[in-house]
Amino acid sequence: MTGRHPEGRPAPNNDRMRPDELTHASDAMLVVAIGRWRQEALAEAYRRHAGAVFALASRVLASKNLAEEVVQEVFLRLWHDADRFDPERGSLRSWLLAQAHGRAVDMLRSEVARKNREEKQHRVRAESGYDLEHEVWDLAVAEHVRDALDTLPVEERRAIELAYFKGLTYREVAVALDQPEGTVKSRIRAGLKRLREGLVAAGVEGGGL
Repeated sequence: MTGRHPEGRPAPNNDRMRPDELTHASDAMLVVAIGRWRQEALAEAYRRHAGAVFALASRVLASKNLAEEVVQEVFLRLWHDADRFDPERGSLRSWLLAQAHGRAVDMLRSEVARKNREEKQHRVRAESGYDLEHEVWDLAVAEHVRDALDTLPVEERRAIELAYFKGLTYREVAVALDQPEGTVKSRIRAGLKRLREGLVAAGVEGGGL
């Protein structure tokens, strides 16, 4: 095998194979020639096997563009690492197809992971937007509720505040206000009705209650 340039590129090799030699050369002979940086040998190997490599990659990836990338990577690997092919372990086509399948599967996993990340990002953005809208809406409703509460009679407002904002039961509200429980319930119902009417008038759909 000839040497390489310091940059890692193969040194020129002018000892080209004749067309008749390429036609009759076995795959093993082509790989030997490729190991000697003979581009015409790589071109012949590509002519023989690129179609099968592309077909396999296309089946795995269902994408012409990605399959073409796999073909390029597989033959580039053959060009740089021809010595990895062992003719005693199988044919060149089998070796190339194995390389293609492994690379295509890796690429498929990468694509799936990328799509999952994008879907997650879209979902997070959508949910964030949803939460923001509802947070703003809740704040607006809360503002209207406070305004509407201020318009209620003191007895009704106080009962509603204790029941809905402090979480007291009707009985506890009655004790706190020193009023009969039935009276408290009536005031709360009346107050809620006024609140709902006030919120609807303010443009809060459904009254917010």
